[in-house]
Amino acid sequence: MSSIDTSLPDEIASVADTDEDERLSKDVIFELLKNRRRREVLAYLLEADDTVTLGELAEQIAAWENDLEVNALSSDQRKRVYVALYQTHLPKMDDAGIVEYDQDRGLISLADNADLLMMYLDTDTHRQDRWDRWYAGLSIVGATVLGAALVGVPLLSSVPTVGLAGIVVAAFCCLSTAHLVRNRTQERNVDGKLSRIE
Repeated sequence: MSSIDTSLPDEIASVADTDEDERLSKDVIFELLKNRRRREVLAYLLEADDTVTLGELAEQIAAWENDLEVNALSSDQRKRVYVALYQTHLPKMDDAGIVEYDQDRGLISLADNADLLMMYLDTDTHRQDRWDRWYAGLSIVGATVLGAALVGVPLLSSVPTVGLAGIVVAAFCCLSTAHLVRNRTQERNVDGKLSRIE
């Protein structure tokens, strides 16, 4: 007799019964994300960016959990994760539309609703942009160019300092505009995802 609970929480079971595949409640999202193995499934699938087998997924998660290389895992370590994924985690994620899980063939891939959970994960792919580096870099370049013109570097000293300052200011304006456009695009993207959350 298996000690693994294969029943679906009410929130996820209700998703499986509805025709609204595009929407998930916050309860379902947080129910799915509260388990570390399900978060690891998402992280692995995001990195794989393709269909994976249950065996390779279970091996990688077992390796992460035991802080070992895949080839150093024991059969018990592999089996424990494999059974939990097969019987519990992947069916729950499939019912919620987070993954496509072909249980007969043992194939798993990300589904349409996966993006609703990804924004809650701390992954390299979904990290915040580092605009501070662009602004710092432009500040250093601008200060260097203006400083070089003031000390009389031949090519730069022939250009009026006001003209060089104008170029630096224009560069900051262009960078700020690009930053604003990027933020607005990301805002619309996040708003679109949030509109699919009940």
